[in-house]
Amino acid sequence: MEISTEMIKNLREQSGAGIMDCRGALVNCGGDMDKALEVLKEKGLLKAQKKSERATSQGLVEAYIHTAGRIGALVEVNCETDFVARTDEFKDLAHCLAMQVAAMDPQYLSEKDIPKKGKKLTPAEVCLMQQPYIKDPTKTIKDIITETIAKTGENIKVSRFIRYELGR
Repeated sequence: MEISTEMIKNLREQSGAGIMDCRGALVNCGGDMDKALEVLKEKGLLKAQKKSERATSQGLVEAYIHTAGRIGALVEVNCETDFVARTDEFKDLAHCLAMQVAAMDPQYLSEKDIPKKGKKLTPAEVCLMQQPYIKDPTKTIKDIITETIAKTGENIKVSRFIRYELGR
């Protein structure tokens, strides 16, 4: 099957992967866009796992205040270099994470942070990393971070967050 430039461009926009990776995935999958996207997601997940032990000493603190001014959130998101911290992908991730905290009120970062006596709680309810993403409930916050790691090529971690609600 002929792999067109338009197909490569479309897959690249969906996955954030490089041109040659997109072309290779399309060739290997016989032009099937859905299969190629799955292949690229798996490759991105493998890349993210390899990078998970790298130090994250750069990043930014993102604030989100809900339009009514009654709820606000601060999130510290870290990466490896200040170069990545200044990219649109990283800034967008940080903003989306701050919105998530404001909207979903997570109590813990991950399941390992829940005190032993509170283990009866469902992690998807109280843990930021396991919550469904508010913009796409088919993905978790961990999935969104993994996708951004694949796009930026650096390890990314959420260090901490806090949510404020008026009168609470």
